[in-house]
Amino acid sequence: MIFKPFPLLQTQRLILREPQIADWPVVSHLRTDSYINRFVKRSSAETEEKAKEFIENALANMAKDELVNWFICLKEDPKMIGSICLWNISADRKTAEIGYDLDAPFWGKGIMDEAMQAVINYGFDILKLDNIEAYTSYGNSASLGLLRKNGFKLNKEKTDADNPDNRIFELIRF
Repeated sequence: MIFKPFPLLQTQRLILREPQIADWPVVSHLRTDSYINRFVKRSSAETEEKAKEFIENALANMAKDELVNWFICLKEDPKMIGSICLWNISADRKTAEIGYDLDAPFWGKGIMDEAMQAVINYGFDILKLDNIEAYTSYGNSASLGLLRKNGFKLNKEKTDADNPDNRIFELIRF
C-alpha cells in the first residue's frame, strides 16, 4: 500500500496530516460555505453524517491507493484549516489531479502555496508522477494565480465535461 503509513508532510509553517473523523465540523464548513465554494461544483456536507461519510470515504480510498488527502494545519494548532489532495490517479499511476480548499480567514497568507509545493514534491519525487492536473474555474483568480505561481500551464486542448466553467492546468515533471 502506497499511503500506509500515511505520508505526513511538514513545511516551514504547516503540517499536512491524515484526515480524522473528529475533523468533521471543519469539513462540513469547507464543503458548505457558499463563499468558499462559489467557484466549485461538488457535493456538500451540510450534516455531521455527510461530513463524517466524506472523511470515511477518503480514508477508505486511501487504503485502496486511489487518492491521498491531507488535512492542512498550522504547526502551532492541530485544528484543520483546509485540505489538499492528489486524486483521480490514472491507471498507469503517471497522472493525478490536485484539489484543495482553505478556510477564508487563511486566504492570502501563502498557506496554500506552501502546502501545494509540498504536495507537488511528494507527487513527483515519491509517487513518480509525470503530470499533475488542476481543474479550476476561469473566474477564480486566486486559484489561477496559485497554479501559475507553481508552474502549472493551461492545457487549451482539454475541457471539463462536468463543468464548462473549469479550465484545466497541467504541471509536467521534467
